[in-house]
Amino acid sequence: MSAIHIVATGDLPRSQLGGVDDSSVRWAGAFASCGEHGATQSSTIVYEIEPGGRLGWHTDATEETQYILAGAGELRAEGGWSHRVKPGDVFVIPTPLRHDLVNTGEETLRAVAFFAAAMFTQRFDNAMIAPNVHVLGTPNRDG
Repeated sequence: MSAIHIVATGDLPRSQLGGVDDSSVRWAGAFASCGEHGATQSSTIVYEIEPGGRLGWHTDATEETQYILAGAGELRAEGGWSHRVKPGDVFVIPTPLRHDLVNTGEETLRAVAFFAAAMFTQRFDNAMIAPNVHVLGTPNRDG
């Protein structure tokens, strides 16, 4: 049997991200797993958005499924589509749909995002601080 990979997500240090030119783009996240780091065919991110913050408009290189753990938000997609999300909601975002998630509540929005690939990238409209690039992704994305 292969080893089971267990992660205490509360202990994972979060990377603080934000938009270079848009102060509302601000969130913190960490990879719980990805290729060569506990998974062979998928990736998982845990992340938080403080009240008034948002992920920022972006597209993912693979299908994404999210589960909202806490807080309230509005999921937005290109073309003007939007939907309110709350704890317990699960949604699937097909590739390459441009989307954003905004924290519309009074508490921190906490979620888990599952990606259907061991290695992937996300292309953001805004350059992100840090590392001042438009493309983010799994630690193994370069090979």
